[in-house]
This record gives sequence, structure tokens and C-alpha cells, in this order.
Amino acid sequence: QVQLVESGGGLVQVGGSLRLSCAASARTFSSSVMGWFRQAPGKEREFIGAVTWSTGTTYYADSVKGRFTISRDNAKNTVYLQMNSLKPEDTAVYYCAGHYSGSFYYARSYGYWGQGTQVTVSS
Repeated sequence: QVQLVESGGGLVQVGGSLRLSCAASARTFSSSVMGWFRQAPGKEREFIGAVTWSTGTTYYADSVKGRFTISRDNAKNTVYLQMNSLKPEDTAVYYCAGHYSGSFYYARSYGYWGQGTQVTVSS
């Protein structure tokens, strides 16, 4: 069974940075795209960005473009989310996910999810 394990969350001040990691237990599953999402209390899960395993092509939501960077290390089966210039509105539980079918902008298109890691940005 494929497992995705996020790490790197924590408490950071406004303007600070964090790097999240998502380690996949196997690359044998069919996900060619890995996505990052976040969910704040009382809100829907929000697409942040995605990266393709093969070419490293990235896609970002407008809300994080220019501040967040997604990358992947194929040898380590790991994807990363580098978050800079953090704002209080970035506070949420962050999830990585393996794409299954459909548009990768939507959470329903993902079949594998990590347990999530909390990111709190304090002012």
C-alpha cells in the first residue's frame, strides 16, 4: 500500500519560511502528478500546486504564486513545498496527494493522501 508522509510543518512568524516534505513509500502507483493542498478550519481543501514526476513541471494557485515553490527528488520519491514570505492566511493543515484521475486542480482527482502537517503563521 502506498503511503505518503508529510513533514516539516510548524510555527513560523509572518514573513518567515518553511519547507515541507512528502515522502512516498513507492513509485509503483500510477500517479504521474503529485499535488499539494491545504485546509484551514471551516474551509474547503484548497489546491496549492502540483508537480509532475517525469519533467518536474509545476503548477501553482494564484494565491501562492511567487511565494511557494514545489520540487521533486525522483531518487528519494519525495516532493517538497518551499514556502516563503508566509502570511497569517497561510495557516492551515497542508497535505500532499497522488493524482488519480481528472483535473489535478481538484482534490477529488487524487487517490492517495498524506496525514497532513500543520503550518501556523503567527503575527
